[in-house]
Amino acid sequence: MTLRLSCFPFSAMGSQCEIRLYASEQASAARVAEIASADVHRLDRKYSSYRRDSFVAEINRAGALGAAIDVDAETATLLDYASTCFEQSEGLFDITSGALREAWDLDRSTLPRPEHVRALLARVGFDKLVWRRPRLAFGVAGMALDFGGVVKEYAADRAAVLCAQAGLRHGLVDLGGDIRIIGAHPDGAPWIVGIRHPRRAGEAMASIELARGAIASSGDYERFMEVDGRRYSHILSPRTGRPARALAAVSVVADECVVAGSATTIAMLMEEEGPAWLAQLGLPHVFMDREMRIGGTLVHAAARAAVAVTAARTTV
Repeated sequence: MTLRLSCFPFSAMGSQCEIRLYASEQASAARVAEIASADVHRLDRKYSSYRRDSFVAEINRAGALGAAIDVDAETATLLDYASTCFEQSEGLFDITSGALREAWDLDRSTLPRPEHVRALLARVGFDKLVWRRPRLAFGVAGMALDFGGVVKEYAADRAAVLCAQAGLRHGLVDLGGDIRIIGAHPDGAPWIVGIRHPRRAGEAMASIELARGAIASSGDYERFMEVDGRRYSHILSPRTGRPARALAAVSVVADECVVAGSATTIAMLMEEEGPAWLAQLGLPHVFMDREMRIGGTLVHAAARAAVAVTAARTTV
């Protein structure tokens, strides 16, 4: 039986996405891709911080009042994961830090006032929540949750599982660079993933071979504000209320995309200590610092990437 590769692009979660599937018939691949992409859109609607009708908006209306709300099982699972990340990162990974975006509006051309940032920090802290399934209570009025650091990677994992459950064993899910492998190419060859260079459009800083697992990336190259020629990342520290600055980009490989994604965020927030922390955990990674120096346990792969790879077996 001959398997052919089909690509199904779509937009979701503010990103250009794609599902690549090998199947004997394109129609069957299209049906599976539609199921998987529909689930990504469902999660986008449910957890978007930009929709007034999302479940996150309902949660945050309770947070604004310092009230409580019951959540469904899926949201409870994400909250449990966020709680674990908060503890293991010593408070750096914090889904309540979205409140800081009131000060760090990416469209503004001036830095926020320090007193504004300090006032917002009083409303930040996962430890200010009282979380006991299924009830979530906010200990401080004016708090808000942002699942942006979890849900896209979670969606990639779910989409890959849905494709595998439908009987497709070769392919990948790419949600704006957060990638979960369904399975290697039919001949066993790995996928080659190009890691975007954070400063040079159209170029890659590394290329990574993956036959299984996932890879996720974080950096200051897509969402940032620039003031007086200086770039400020959208990744905000719940300790200082300021953007992470030491690293320009981090990519991490893990078995699940949600793990890779949270690890990249924590590494960015750990500043200069982030790469050593990833190495201690044994998570393969590549990073670029603000001086454009490349390092990490996958650094040998960087030498193979002068430009973004565009062959049929590649995703960027």
